[in-house]
Amino acid sequence: MTSATPAAPDDKKAATAKITKTATAKPATAKPAKTAKKAATDAAAAQLGEGERERLDAAVDDLQRGAALWSALTLAQRVTLLRSVRTSVAAVAEDWANTAASSKGLDSRHPLRGEEWLSGPYSVLGALDAYIETFSRLAHGRNPLDGLTMSRAPGGRTRVHAFPLTRIDSFLLSGFTGEVWLEPGTTPGAARAGAGLGQRTPTESGGVGLVLGAGNITSIPVLDVLYELLAHNRTALLKVNPTQDALVPIYKRAFAALIEPGFVRVLRGGPAVGAYLTGHPGLAHVHITGSAATFDTIVWGTGSAATRRRREKRPLLKKPITAELGGVSPIIVVPGEWTAADLIHQAEHIATMRLQNSGHNCIAGQVVIISSDWDQADQFRAELRRAYANAPERPTWYPGSPARLQQAADSYPGSLVLRDRLLVELGEDDDASAMQTTEYFAPVLGVVTVAGTGQEFLDAAVAYANERLQGTLGANLLIDPATEKSLGTGFERAIAALRYGSIAINAWTAFGFITPTLTWGAFPGSTIDDVGSGIGVVHNALLLDRVERSVVRGPFRPFPRSLPLVNGGGRLTVLPKPPWFVSARTGAEVSEGLTRFRAGGGVPSLVKTLLKALRA
Repeated sequence: MTSATPAAPDDKKAATAKITKTATAKPATAKPAKTAKKAATDAAAAQLGEGERERLDAAVDDLQRGAALWSALTLAQRVTLLRSVRTSVAAVAEDWANTAASSKGLDSRHPLRGEEWLSGPYSVLGALDAYIETFSRLAHGRNPLDGLTMSRAPGGRTRVHAFPLTRIDSFLLSGFTGEVWLEPGTTPGAARAGAGLGQRTPTESGGVGLVLGAGNITSIPVLDVLYELLAHNRTALLKVNPTQDALVPIYKRAFAALIEPGFVRVLRGGPAVGAYLTGHPGLAHVHITGSAATFDTIVWGTGSAATRRRREKRPLLKKPITAELGGVSPIIVVPGEWTAADLIHQAEHIATMRLQNSGHNCIAGQVVIISSDWDQADQFRAELRRAYANAPERPTWYPGSPARLQQAADSYPGSLVLRDRLLVELGEDDDASAMQTTEYFAPVLGVVTVAGTGQEFLDAAVAYANERLQGTLGANLLIDPATEKSLGTGFERAIAALRYGSIAINAWTAFGFITPTLTWGAFPGSTIDDVGSGIGVVHNALLLDRVERSVVRGPFRPFPRSLPLVNGGGRLTVLPKPPWFVSARTGAEVSEGLTRFRAGGGVPSLVKTLLKALRA
């Protein structure tokens, strides 16, 4: 997610890099590594009281028994269990959203409190619905991809058209689509053959997995737990980040149907608990959402001993590990002929990509790439300054973020300080390296330029993102319909050239995060030696194998400017302004209304919500 120190700028992997979904390494000499790991585990245990160690050991024992029980369940029984979980999540949705908002300093009147409805219970309810559908298909002897469209993507890739798959999503989120691109050379037949992952062999246990939960978004820890259980048949121990401690009672209520039979355990604890568990012999796998620095500490240790282990290819951690670690996300603005309304709307769009959750997102847009030859560049910059300044003020709440905000201010003393946020507009002669390589995880937005228009600009911007920005988690791209049409097949080739695990065209990659039938994770190729933005994917409710990336496409213009007569060939949408925009006046009410509808509300409540959306 974030690191207090700049990451190396060479995290990008060549497109031909070896795919590594779950990483581990063979020790050069097993005995020293075993001794080192035991010493590390003993050191962690020494920081814990005997009662605490017994509590952790008991949780692992419970999950080992639960793993045997999970293996005995039929697919139909697993569907019934997931439906029970869904009922519980719907029941706690209001407490979940309100507790999360309060923990981040947002009171009941704050206009951005709706973020906690969408990024919390809404996301989990959507994931459960998608998993239930996939498991139901498998239980009836069908393939998860039955009825879905597959087509070819550039470079010999197969793409699965994975969103929307329901009528209600087609209506409410009209104009938005999502595709999962598989590794080059994967045929549609191979995609069907691999779909289902662990549920193709449901009696084979994956053991017990450890999930080190994220501290910023409340749905991430439980979505990661669900993926461990549903994709890999691993019962899961969730160690909650201390920033999410207030959510623990809600998590336990929501997932009581998984906790009671021993499929899930939810525990609090700090670094000592995490260190003890990563070395626990009863755990078979580790998944972390966090920083590359934390990942390296888990895998290699610290200090000179870690340096020696790296040199000897002898990791401290002997278990397989997967990870989502964030990065510096680009926002590529392709020059075109934009109306005044287009400039305003897309400036607010970019402000949202940075300021949602006060910038404490692994997928927050950080570097805006515009053309130095764009006739409207000055107008766009003015609208971006206005949108960035006018977004509602909120606490910078995530630990360490105020220091990183100050770090950015120190690196760029000429930047524009706007209350609780920073806008850094860099000239051609300015040193952009800190902005390119530091994931600030705070309200810091940079603007850089490259030359050219049309395909020349797009190719240069893609190269800039691939070669200069740290990480490969997500990239955003804004382009008007006429310009995209003029580029022809060159546009798709440029998208294929972007080495990112999630790509959003006229959308924010957070839409990909919230869409359960898409995948979430870094571009393939990272290893424990150079982890970049992480290893492996999560979410992936279609349980697809050999995934390379997910691609989201959205409408360039909102309703009513999305209507065909005025849209210039763009996508039609019924949303006047998406409720996740920080500038949406009714975003909080609409986000709550959509979640309540997802939880089981009726048509009258949905109509009220849509009427509020029209006033956004």
